[in-house]
Amino acid sequence: MRHGYEVKMTIPGSELEVHETETPVEDDDAVVKVAGRSPTQLAIARFRADKLSMISFVLSVLIILAAILAPFLVAFGVLHPNDLHQELLSDDGVAPEGRFGGVSWDHPFGVDPGTGRDLLSRLMLAITSSLSIALTGTILTVIIGAVLGIVAGFSGGFVDAVVGRIIDLTLSFPQTMMLLALAGPVVLMLRRDVSDFPGLGFLAGADLSNGLFVIAILAVFGWPPVARVVRGQVLSIREREFIEAARLLGASRPRLYFKEVLPNVWAPVLVYVTLLVPAYISAEAAFNFLGVGIKPPTPTLGNILADSVSYTSADPTYFFLPGALLALIVVVFNLVGDGARDALDPKSHR
Repeated sequence: MRHGYEVKMTIPGSELEVHETETPVEDDDAVVKVAGRSPTQLAIARFRADKLSMISFVLSVLIILAAILAPFLVAFGVLHPNDLHQELLSDDGVAPEGRFGGVSWDHPFGVDPGTGRDLLSRLMLAITSSLSIALTGTILTVIIGAVLGIVAGFSGGFVDAVVGRIIDLTLSFPQTMMLLALAGPVVLMLRRDVSDFPGLGFLAGADLSNGLFVIAILAVFGWPPVARVVRGQVLSIREREFIEAARLLGASRPRLYFKEVLPNVWAPVLVYVTLLVPAYISAEAAFNFLGVGIKPPTPTLGNILADSVSYTSADPTYFFLPGALLALIVVVFNLVGDGARDALDPKSHR
């Protein structure tokens, strides 16, 4: 038992009297402490309570760390993605010697057919390339979609109509046909423009131009759904009291857009980020099957998987490992996105 004070207030006649009496209070274990939590804290608590989402989040962090470390491991000589090992191939010079594609202590994932390059090194560097393209494309997509969605939803009228027609026009274009038709001239133009900048000439012969083209295609054709979702949120937010108060205080349009409205639409934007990354990783792989994208020897998950199709009979391991890794990355990021959506929307159910 511990002692506390009980406060009693009475109103005899017209005077307020306060009496303090010492009364026993239950033990600390019986005292319930109530603390308020912000919506962000509640969302994090809901996300952490979902075991599948937490496992996926940990795996996604490990994948991102592998993508960050891979270029440094190559620079320090730990990974050797471009070293040829013809001695590890069979007499025909195609299939690797040994079982499971030449798996050994020196090459845990085996080697590439025809070249003998270490598959583990190439897959780790491929994660870096594919995630770089997917993350860059996602950031550009979300920026374009969020800005246009906020402007359209907040302004209304003519501006809203113009942005709406641009969205309809963008969605009406066949993305695959535009991708194939523009690949040749746009890549050549980008390569020529890059070589014109002093100090960047060494990039002209690399696959930077192909990567930039893929990123541009993803961003140009990917922003309309984001803009529509953000616009729908802004239509309700623009009528709230804090927006009227900011207007009365003389806030400028940019401040209203990015200081008042944008912080209140971050939840759907965050969900779109987590869902666009795996979608763009899959899109990069699909582009390589169409002959568009970064070409070997620079590895990406897409071009390794596209190359492995030619060796499905001679080396099934070479086909299975890139496909399994690509599927794992896409599933993990999708589960993180689903968990974020459920955590930010308490009314949603799996």
